[in-house]
Amino acid sequence: MAADSVVLAYRIAVVGSGPRGLAVLERLAARLLDCPAGGPVELFLIDAHTLAGGRVWRPDQPDWFLMNTAAREITMFSGAPDGGPARPGAGPSFAEWWATADPASARPDGYAPRARYGHYLQYLLDAVAGSLPPRVHLHQLRDRVEDLAPAGAGYVLCLAQGGSLAVDKVVLATGHTLPKLGPAEQRLYDFARERPHLHYMRGDSAADMPLDAVPATATVGIIGLGLSFYDVVMALTAGRGGRFAETADGAVTYHPSGAEPVMLAGSRSGMPVLARGFDQRPADAIRKPLLFTEERVLAGADRRSLDFRRDVFPLLVAEMDLAHHATVLRGARGPAAEAEFLREVSATAEHGHPDVCVLAGRHGIGVHEHFDFEESRRPFTGRHFPDQHAFRRELERHLRTDIDRTVRGNYLDPFKAAVQVIRDARSVIRSLVDYGGLKASSHEHDLVRWFSPATVFLAAGPPLHRARALLALVECGALRVVGPEARFTAEPACGRFVVESPQVGRSRTEVDIVIDARIPIPNVAADTSPLTRRLLERGIWTEFVNSRGAPGSEAFRSGGVAITDVPFHPLDRTGVPDTGLYVIGIPTEHTRWGTQVGNGTPGPWNKFIRHADAIAEHALAPCRERAEPA
Repeated sequence: MAADSVVLAYRIAVVGSGPRGLAVLERLAARLLDCPAGGPVELFLIDAHTLAGGRVWRPDQPDWFLMNTAAREITMFSGAPDGGPARPGAGPSFAEWWATADPASARPDGYAPRARYGHYLQYLLDAVAGSLPPRVHLHQLRDRVEDLAPAGAGYVLCLAQGGSLAVDKVVLATGHTLPKLGPAEQRLYDFARERPHLHYMRGDSAADMPLDAVPATATVGIIGLGLSFYDVVMALTAGRGGRFAETADGAVTYHPSGAEPVMLAGSRSGMPVLARGFDQRPADAIRKPLLFTEERVLAGADRRSLDFRRDVFPLLVAEMDLAHHATVLRGARGPAAEAEFLREVSATAEHGHPDVCVLAGRHGIGVHEHFDFEESRRPFTGRHFPDQHAFRRELERHLRTDIDRTVRGNYLDPFKAAVQVIRDARSVIRSLVDYGGLKASSHEHDLVRWFSPATVFLAAGPPLHRARALLALVECGALRVVGPEARFTAEPACGRFVVESPQVGRSRTEVDIVIDARIPIPNVAADTSPLTRRLLERGIWTEFVNSRGAPGSEAFRSGGVAITDVPFHPLDRTGVPDTGLYVIGIPTEHTRWGTQVGNGTPGPWNKFIRHADAIAEHALAPCRERAEPA
């Protein structure tokens, strides 16, 4: 090489160090180890928060904030350990690492603190940084990208701390950001801002809320009964020195510290999100969907006007009914009866869509044993209670029922077996609904507003011990669930917030603080991030608009970034993909379905790892074509 020749490094930036960004980084490093590039390569990992885990998984958060996925279901290495050092392509699963890093508390079926997962992500990042081949360098920048602009064949990133960075490719895995407040939330915020004795906390990760500022003397209204609600409640109880104690029979009691505020919570359903059942299914009992397949859905529908409720949901519910009834039969009459039932359903399915409940009736299953999706997601619909005590008794009954089902798990309990189908069928659902697979009205009203919240309620809940802790708080009066269709309003007449349920008599209560315990719905059009705003202004990002449907029907502005299929290039304002950029995860929610669920799984690659690898392969292709100057 001539002395005055300069080999310019090929540069790839990964913006966002959460699991999706780190997965791409791991696959970039693994591919560079397997097949070195034709010249020097510089990788940049950029995050304003922790450089291994970002804001959500940072390792300095309290241990009462838990994951909602069992440790044994997670890996961030794209290959299993092979006897050598941990490195890209070969490293321990989260459960294997946890057992070594914290053997006293580690359990394969356990739900680890988020901080522990943050430490695992740091372990992964250290393994990547320590294993890179010669002429590959990783820069870790704790900074915020505030602008991105095309520059020649690449891009320039403008950083919050004043610098800029020229790169060839950019992976945008920016995760959760804060959108503008909606009209109802803005009213609560404005009301509190004008009254110093009140406070409104907007929806966010509970670890980032100023919950320590809530006085013990305050009366607090909590909006939402989902996963973030559990985090908020734990921070205001266990985080204040309260103690949960387990009795000999597995029940939990709560011993307050005296530093807890008075807590009232509510949601539309009036029921806290259900706990996840133990997944104790034998390997040979995890079967592929029999009725709910892409082929069966499309065989009876027009792909150009696919309607979720009409075309997709009935077969999904049939699959849930099948799991429910098969579990009932196995429990009552043994595996042979279950197998016979499945054979009959399979034979009938060859000639059309079988009525699973009718077939189950022939096997002795009564009407009262059928699975009811609507009743399950809204157990208090149409019911009225004379007072808070009557509602609390019914709520406690439902909570105990869910705990009993959770203990039995999704192999022995018919209800948990049915809702597990939602988790198992996610890939089929995505194949049907992603990229505007549904007509616009069904996409908005059936999928986004109706089905997606229902799936979180039924199948994405907390671990068993969280459910038991919640019941203990309700039983001792430390937490009061107001009731269904709960309303949180600002009342100028009394100068306070008011919480009440129209279905529970005498439930109206005045509160000093309102905490929105709902994670904001991703919406790129309402995102306040400077980077998002500038990408939209430049036309580099656009919002995905679903216009599928009858002529003249209203389009659906989804709130997700418009992208191609794998490797997820954004579509600019002219509809042309920018092949130097990749957008994954939360910003694309509603363009793709279920992007908030993301991790690798041990064993064969799942789509999380396959998608990360596809991005890495595409991003590295140009540098493999580069030849060094003679």
